[in-house]
This record gives sequence, C-alpha cells and structure tokens, in this order.
Amino acid sequence: MPDDALIRPVEITLHSASRQLELRYADGREVRFSHEFLRVFSPSAEVRGHGPGQETLQTGKKDIQLIRIEPVGLYALRLVFSDGHDSGLYSWAYLAELGARQEALWQDYLTRLQAAGGSREVSPPDPV
Repeated sequence: MPDDALIRPVEITLHSASRQLELRYADGREVRFSHEFLRVFSPSAEVRGHGPGQETLQTGKKDIQLIRIEPVGLYALRLVFSDGHDSGLYSWAYLAELGARQEALWQDYLTRLQAAGGSREVSPPDPV
C-alpha cells in the first residue's frame, strides 16, 4: 500500500471550462484527468461490476461534466457527474493508480469501445 502522504493531493482544482480535474502533490507532481476519463473509470459497481468480467463498457461520456467534488473522510473523493452518477468513491490510492496508468488505460478503453461498436458521443434519442 502506498504511503498516504505521497498519494494524498495537497491541492485539488476543478477546471470546468476545460473539463479537467487537477491534482497537485507535495512532491510537486501534477496529474490532470478529463471528466470523461474519470467517469469511464469510476470505481463504482455500476461500472466495474462486482468481480472480474462484470465490467460495463461506458459509452456516450465525451461531453460529461464533473459538477461537484465531495471529500469522504481523509481517504477519498465522491465525484458527482452531470449524468447523475455519484456512486464511486475515488480513494487516494485509486487516483494514484489512474494517474500512473492513465495513457495505457485510455488506449485500452478506446480499443474496447471500437471493438464493441460503441461511441464516446451521446446517442441521439430514438424517434417517437
């Protein structure tokens, strides 16, 4: 388990216009996540399932907005998104893992999305 002092950000900034969440650490590191990335990689059971192979591929999240950040104790954040999703707790360890693997995770997501015939765009509603 990583040292909590190394993985707990000292500053958290929500950039609404660029749809980025910025984390700064005591050692000077800075990590930026797009709102879409954070929504796609939500640690919630809705996204990750309850075990391996139960993950749900997230589609249509390109224009998602992170609308609120709520601290959860001294160990995590609850992120509230514009689609109403708010059930994942992003622990400091999970955010550190996402930051360390961001590029590879994103490329894997895009590959899985393409293979499934999915899109990052929101699908238009079915005609009535």
